[in-house]
Amino acid sequence: MTATAPALTALAHGWCALSLLHGRIESHLEHALQTGHGLSVREYSLLDVLSRQHDGEGGHLQMKQVADAVVLSQSATTRLVTRLEDRGLLSRYLCPTDRRGIYTNVSDAGLKLLAEARPTNEAALREALTEAAADPRLAPLVRTIEATDAPSAVTAA
Repeated sequence: MTATAPALTALAHGWCALSLLHGRIESHLEHALQTGHGLSVREYSLLDVLSRQHDGEGGHLQMKQVADAVVLSQSATTRLVTRLEDRGLLSRYLCPTDRRGIYTNVSDAGLKLLAEARPTNEAALREALTEAAADPRLAPLVRTIEATDAPSAVTAA
């Protein structure tokens, strides 16, 4: 039997705790969003990211930027966009300055659904974090999340 370096063990335990916290939160959000609004966590995230676009310089995201923001591959993001477009929640159009580029906007129906789902997402997130804070393995991570003042959505660089 070989000895494991204590620092490596602590690092591995930290990663396991982070993974556990992420899984619990995502599961809680998924249930709340599906039950209340017929949206998956990924669909909600995509609508949220795309709703933050604007008409100013650099205000519209290319598909790669969208994929990075919702932590999916470009092909998975394209499939997700197609599903939401089929539901009337998104629309695609050609970039006016580069006909090879395709942009995606949230439709009025998508904005309405997102506005209805935001309080559900916030409440479910708060519930999941409160539950996790009671677990000594997860409490330090919850405190870190709660202390973070960063914007809630990833913005394109």
